[in-house]
Formats: sequence, structure tokens, C-alpha cells
Amino acid sequence: MAAVGDERARSITVIQGEFAISSDRRATISTLLGSCVAVCLCDRGARIGGMNHFLLPGEHPSGGTHKYGIHLMELLINGLLKAGASRGALEAKVFGGARMSDNLRDIGQSNVIFATQFLSREGIPVLSESTGGRMARRVRFSPTTGHAQQMLINETVDAIVETPKVSPIEPDVTLF
Repeated sequence: MAAVGDERARSITVIQGEFAISSDRRATISTLLGSCVAVCLCDRGARIGGMNHFLLPGEHPSGGTHKYGIHLMELLINGLLKAGASRGALEAKVFGGARMSDNLRDIGQSNVIFATQFLSREGIPVLSESTGGRMARRVRFSPTTGHAQQMLINETVDAIVETPKVSPIEPDVTLF
């Protein structure tokens, strides 16, 4: 537990199918994305913001499930409004949507299209976007200022591991 006046940063990690909201000026919300998309929303006047992390665009055919964009977008927006944000002051930043495999359909692109169309329909301006490509991203977001950072993560290269040389063991049993 932090003491009063403690200035240590507070880190909140958002994993697939989750969202987080904070008005703590020391908080940083972070996630790691591949084909998934994270939408960061902030009301800078109210000094509150949040991030979600969805796996699939649109909605589940049988109702809301946390891995779908529509459900997580609604949870994030409604959570921000409930915490004191103004709908008209919300600003967005969109990250992710990489194409992680040539063997599967481009779910990343579908996620990005969903997110940008949803935000447009809701009248929420997208201030910046870093989407697509072939690399994963680590995203850090300051919910009270709207400042975001990303680090692109290179594709992993298979390491060549040398088999260590083993000295032959002298048998202690004599075979006849």
C-alpha cells in the first residue's frame, strides 16, 4: 500500500478481453498487442482515461463476450462516463492490428476497421493511430494526459543452440 504523498508510478496491465480506467495521475496502463487492437480513450479536461484490448471485431452472435470489440468499446465508454468523463470530450488513440500469420485471414485489419468505424459513428475523434504491419506492439498509456508510447517488437528469430559435447562415460561394469 502506498503512503500518502508517495509518488511511485502505478502500473495497470490490460490483457486480452479486458479494459481499465483510471484518474490516478501516477498510473500507466499497458498492454501487448499482435493482431488484437487496443483503443485508448481520454477526457483530458476531466483527467480520466482508459484502455481496452479486444481480440475480434464486432460482436459475438449470441451476445456480448469480453473478447469482442463491441462489448469492450461499450464497457470502456460507459465506464469512463460513469467515472466522470464527458462524451463530447473523449479523444482516441488506436494501436495494434498486425498481421501475425500469412496462413490465417487478416484478423488484425478487421479489428482496425471495426475500431475506426465504431469511433467515427460515436463521434469520437482519433488523434493518432499505429496499426497494421507485421510486428507486435507494447503500448503504454497515461490515462490522465492521453500521452501514449509504443515499442515495436521484432519477430523472434529461432536461436541456434549448440549441443554440448559430452565426454564418454567409462563403464564401471564389465560386459562378457
